[in-house]
Amino acid sequence: MKILGIDPGMAIVGYSLINYENDNLILEASGSIQTSKGVRESARLLEIYNDMSTVIETYKPDVCAIEKLFFFRNRTTVMPVAHARGVILTVLEKFDIPVAEYTPIEVKQVLTGYGRADKKEVEQMVKISLGGIDLPKLDDTVDSIAIAICHTRSCVKQAAMV
Repeated sequence: MKILGIDPGMAIVGYSLINYENDNLILEASGSIQTSKGVRESARLLEIYNDMSTVIETYKPDVCAIEKLFFFRNRTTVMPVAHARGVILTVLEKFDIPVAEYTPIEVKQVLTGYGRADKKEVEQMVKISLGGIDLPKLDDTVDSIAIAICHTRSCVKQAAMV
């Protein structure tokens, strides 16, 4: 199963593609979509739409795991992130990609066993889960990998309950 992990944002959208077969995780691709701050919001959203369409056409994921907006400390960023997330969900719908949504607390809980784990703990578990490979430098990309890994573990848990 090819899982597209997405950490949505207006300035940076982190994405990754994990191939999950027989309990093995292979990071096939990762990167980011970065938009310029000095550009109209509508132009930035169109850039996210076009680039996300290219990512999906290139990697052909079976499912997408995306971060769910749960709680935001900074009110000035919540709306642009919500808009970007809406555009991403529109692209996923266009390509008929099933979507699973996870809050940051759920991702941390699944990966580390503690919903309030810090970034370093999550990074360490992502690295361990992928066999110790070097992780991308950008936090948003690492977060997208964590979200995809969270989905693999949620699938296993759901299958065990059936």
